[in-house]
Amino acid sequence: MLKRLKSYLGLCKLKVVALIVFTAMVGMFLATMPPGMVPWDVLLFGNLGIGMAASAAAAINHVLDAREDAHMARTSRRPLPQGEIGETGALVFAGLLAVLSMVILVVFINTLTAVLTFISLVGYAIVYTMYLKRATPQNIVIGGAAGAAPPVLGWAALTGTVDPHALLLFLIVFIWTPPHFWALAIHRRDEYAKVDIPMLPVTHGIPFTRLQILLYTIMLLVVSVLPFATHMSGYFYLVGALVLGIGFLRYAIQLIMGKDVAMKTFGYSIWYLMAIFAILLVDHYLPLLD
Repeated sequence: MLKRLKSYLGLCKLKVVALIVFTAMVGMFLATMPPGMVPWDVLLFGNLGIGMAASAAAAINHVLDAREDAHMARTSRRPLPQGEIGETGALVFAGLLAVLSMVILVVFINTLTAVLTFISLVGYAIVYTMYLKRATPQNIVIGGAAGAAPPVLGWAALTGTVDPHALLLFLIVFIWTPPHFWALAIHRRDEYAKVDIPMLPVTHGIPFTRLQILLYTIMLLVVSVLPFATHMSGYFYLVGALVLGIGFLRYAIQLIMGKDVAMKTFGYSIWYLMAIFAILLVDHYLPLLD
């Protein structure tokens, strides 16, 4: 029983979902004006609904990618390639999660958040995984919109609106996604080529991908300053964003110089996103300490 439960949880990509929920939660707290506590029901049910929808999308992704996953070292030990769960069982599990998430968001939060969350679910699980991933080397750029939605979902859960400041958070995650994922794609280039998935390093080569990572990292550094420029955040955030951005840029420059730091860049990118949202959160509540 425990082994089967572990297999179903393995479909949810819990580490990824944790990052999604964290950015959504930060969106909720940043939406409090003046800075204060998010109501417990929004904090609990909002993040639960968003997390369950993200888990449903991850499970559908497992089903659609099962054949390719079986031939890639990074994914070959997932529940479906290992035969721990059948495709039908995984789809039923995903469907239950998706329905429950929508019910929770509609009943306890608001319809706008439910609709936006559903669009994000479809965007990642169907549009990206089923079509874009196999259709174009720009798959992660276009499909990144779904992964960038959680801060907007969190903001909408609290306010029932889509605020321009929430869209700034969306933009940060959206620009962050290509250099984050392309660093991994460089390291796994041969595996993607073997299963005919047109990731950028496969279609355009590693040097071109390194250049794109550098260009997107420069854009990310610029975009990350926008919360300060629009008076959404203060100097504490500005310093943190610049330090984190320069650290990311350092890895991108090392990549363009031909150094084998693709996985270090990928690892740093994860910590970058967690840290910049944590700094945004701390900066938001600093006035309370005055």
